[in-house]
Amino acid sequence: MLVLKISIPFMFAQFVNVLYSIVDRIYIGNIPVIGADSLAGAGVCAPIITLLSSFGTLIGIGGSVLFSVRLGAGDEKSAKQILANSFSMLLIFSGILTIVFLLTKDYLLRWFGASADIFPYANTYMTIYTLGTFFALLSMGMNYFITAQGYPGLGMLTTLIGAIVNIVLDPVFIFGLEMDIAGAAVATVIAQMSSCIFVLYTLKRKKMRIPLTLVKPEREIGKRIVKIGFSPFLILASDSVIIIALNDVLQYYGGADYGDTLITAATIVQSYMLLITAPMLGVTGGSQPLISYNYGANRADRIRKTVLWVLMLCVFFTAVMFIISRVAPQYFVRIFTDNAEYRELSVWGIKVFTLMVVPLSLQYVFVDALTALGMTKLSLGMSVVRKVFYFSSTCFLPALFTAKDAFYAEPVADILAASVTSVVFFFVYRKYLKGSGRLGEIKTVETTVTVMEKRLYRLGRFVL
Repeated sequence: MLVLKISIPFMFAQFVNVLYSIVDRIYIGNIPVIGADSLAGAGVCAPIITLLSSFGTLIGIGGSVLFSVRLGAGDEKSAKQILANSFSMLLIFSGILTIVFLLTKDYLLRWFGASADIFPYANTYMTIYTLGTFFALLSMGMNYFITAQGYPGLGMLTTLIGAIVNIVLDPVFIFGLEMDIAGAAVATVIAQMSSCIFVLYTLKRKKMRIPLTLVKPEREIGKRIVKIGFSPFLILASDSVIIIALNDVLQYYGGADYGDTLITAATIVQSYMLLITAPMLGVTGGSQPLISYNYGANRADRIRKTVLWVLMLCVFFTAVMFIISRVAPQYFVRIFTDNAEYRELSVWGIKVFTLMVVPLSLQYVFVDALTALGMTKLSLGMSVVRKVFYFSSTCFLPALFTAKDAFYAEPVADILAASVTSVVFFFVYRKYLKGSGRLGEIKTVETTVTVMEKRLYRLGRFVL
């Protein structure tokens, strides 16, 4: 029940969080005359937004996992240092990333597949969004520490506040003030600012077991945070690479006439996938502090129960979404566009993308569980394997068949990666979690599977 108490609010929070991009895209797609080009422009911006978000995940998950382990061990002093260092690191990262992306955005947008027709819309959206990087990173990264201290409801409220503000302001700025795609970006930044204020206020309250403070970043603590958070960071950051490759491939093989159409459809399909992956990430990510806490408390029995409950929840959720994807994707597509060509292509794309969503749930659960146990090298290896499969399929399938066949890269990567990760986790489970031995031994697993990891990385290089 504790798993459900923590994971369900986190799942809902992540679901609400995707409304930032989905609501934006819905309103953008319905802008008179320029809706289709604007939607394609927002789709081109997606890799940059994902990349920016990944840095919040890097510090948020990395810091909160380490934070939870220290709390489980009863070391509140170290937990306080980790929280303060995570905050300081996010402040530094947000400043650096804002400057870097503002200076490079024109080049990045063209590299990510922006044609001459959609570049003005992508550039407008990206410029405004990047200026709000500070609020995006702080709200995302620090929200993990609210959940880690036993307040999943407050963590959910953080994203709910942002989503409500975004939903209310989008039509005001886009249509009321006639700002078009710029209005969508402004509404999103204001929403993120609202979430950020709430997160910082909540963490500063005396009610918190470990209140927020500001310190000069400590190198050793920072290294440990980055080490733990690197695997989920890579998952999100490499998603940017995949989206870049997909947009480029669709534009190249689709040609001048069909390329923008394919990118628009892909944007709608990816929005639908967020409805699946974001809540699932909420469940697996929300359970990480619980797994880490019990690791620190040396409770292997509770870890086993947590992983089992999370697995059952994710499998059930993805099974339901698989069925919905077969019978009702047209209702989702309809809210984005009234263009018959876009609708038909997007419905087909959703059915293709979701072919292997149930096996994908295994990938999410096992990788995040390994991360929560501090087995960062192994979880990173599993993440890399999936991205290699995905990237390779994205590049090769349209070259061998047609441009739209790039959509099949998603299910191909899902089933292959889930198979590899399941086998690896089964090994870890049998050796370290099945019995009643002390969990301190689990740290040796990274050296035990060194040979396996090397083989996986060799496979990645071979496929690439």
